[in-house]
Amino acid sequence: MKHNRIILVLGIIGLAALTLMLIITSPTEIGPLGVLLFFTTLYLVFFCAVTLLLQAFVRLAFKRKELKNKDYLYAAILAFGPIMLLMARSFGAIDLWTVALTVIFLCLAEFLVYKRI
Repeated sequence: MKHNRIILVLGIIGLAALTLMLIITSPTEIGPLGVLLFFTTLYLVFFCAVTLLLQAFVRLAFKRKELKNKDYLYAAILAFGPIMLLMARSFGAIDLWTVALTVIFLCLAEFLVYKRI
C-alpha cells in the first residue's frame, strides 16, 4: 500500500511538471535536457496510470488487495509503450509497422519478466 501512495504522488507531481512545461515553454526553446525531462515526467505519469489500472484489474480479476513486485515490473514495461510510440512519432516514422514492432517489443519484455522473475 505504501508503494501505491508513492507512485500516486510521483504521478501527480509529474503531471503538474508536464502542465507547467507545456504552458511555459515551447519545444524549440526547451533544449535537449528539457526534452529528456519531458519524456521522464511523461513516463512517470504513464507509470502511475498503468499501476492504478493494473491495481483495479488485480482486485477485480484475482481478488487480491496488494500488487506483487512482479506486477510493478509489468506496469513499468507497459508504461514505456506510449513513450516509444511518441518517440517514433517525433521522428515522423509512425505507421502500422512501427506499432507492430512496439507491441512485439512489449510482449517480449513482459515474457522475459514472466519467465525470469
